[in-house]
Amino acid sequence: MNVTVLLVNGLAVIGLLAAMYTDRERGIDSIKRGLVSFVRILPTVLTIVVIIGLLLGFVPPETIRQFVGDRSGPVGVLLTAVVGSVLHIPSIVAFPLAASFLELGAPITVAAVFVTTLTMIGVVTLPLEVRELGWRFALLRNGVSFLGALLIAVLMGAIL
Repeated sequence: MNVTVLLVNGLAVIGLLAAMYTDRERGIDSIKRGLVSFVRILPTVLTIVVIIGLLLGFVPPETIRQFVGDRSGPVGVLLTAVVGSVLHIPSIVAFPLAASFLELGAPITVAAVFVTTLTMIGVVTLPLEVRELGWRFALLRNGVSFLGALLIAVLMGAIL
């Protein structure tokens, strides 16, 4: 089993035990809320997993490699950044999808820019952001986030 999985889950269990020890009622309430959230997000996650499975099943790996593989270069990174900016999927699904990209031969820069743009940029949620924060701030935040995602991808590529 992966050390990271063990570490993260171990810390979660320790946190839960600490919460139950300090305030049992609040600990039980947090478990109930977590289960409700899990049940609420489960259909979305399952739908996305099915769509990704169908995509990976019907689109030949060579086609995916052409767009995001090692030979795609900066164009592949930019394409992935745009796709990640537009998609509205939970980051918990983005990580396995990025792992699939890596298994298909994509460079770490593609995986990094995909996950980063998914979590930092919200083209789909832009109208809400504009309504709450205004055009200028929303566009500036998304633009700076896009450039930041590209910088993160380049740094990941240089480091790994």
